Amino acid sequence: MPLKGTVVLIAGGAGALGRAVTPAFVESGARVIIVERNPPPDQVAAGNAMQADVTDDADVRRLVDEVIRTAGRLDVLVNLVGGFAMGRIMDTDVSLWQRMLTMNVTSAFLLSKAVLPHMVERGTGRILHVAAWAAVEPFPGAAAYLVAKSSLLALIRVLALELKGSGVVVNGVLPTTIDTPANRASMSETDPSTWTKPKSIADTLLFLASDGAGQINGAMIPIGTGGGATAAGKP
Repeated sequence: MPLKGTVVLIAGGAGALGRAVTPAFVESGARVIIVERNPPPDQVAAGNAMQADVTDDADVRRLVDEVIRTAGRLDVLVNLVGGFAMGRIMDTDVSLWQRMLTMNVTSAFLLSKAVLPHMVERGTGRILHVAAWAAVEPFPGAAAYLVAKSSLLALIRVLALELKGSGVVVNGVLPTTIDTPANRASMSETDPSTWTKPKSIADTLLFLASDGAGQINGAMIPIGTGGGATAAGKP
């Protein structure tokens, strides 16, 4: 159990990707707390989930304070939060543009900023964000989403530079289209055999959270880009 005793906060831990990532961290021995806007009541009652709007500054700071008060510390932040929308630039209104930035970048910024004082003070910590391969290899027709995910990559790089030598590292994983029920339903004409499996993402995040990845900082790890996989990167 490589993460036994490690305290891990997973944002979006009850979502489609979270259903693979959260159990993997639990099985690794970690003390896992998930955060959702509407978390499962049974998980809240068990002390394994907390409610928060991760796009709201005050709510995120309240969340992190509550996690530290409850668990005693926070070792790893895993951010699975994101959103997807189609639309070319000329067809994208400002509300969609802002929604994609808020869901994909502002949430990551607020979560990272909130956990940093605690992690820096302790001299150790892991911040892990799920981005998208499409930020590296974009495709036409999802402008706001692609710009938002590209901004997330920049956030990861800047954080890694600012935290160099602090004991806190920041890394990202860049999956292609993830094999989820929602993606299968919305892209039924596409062969899902080449899509990224949630387990592959979970396994990569587990490694990045482990002691063995302590010297990896600012990495952008592609997942599912071989074997003719689509570069869409849709969450």
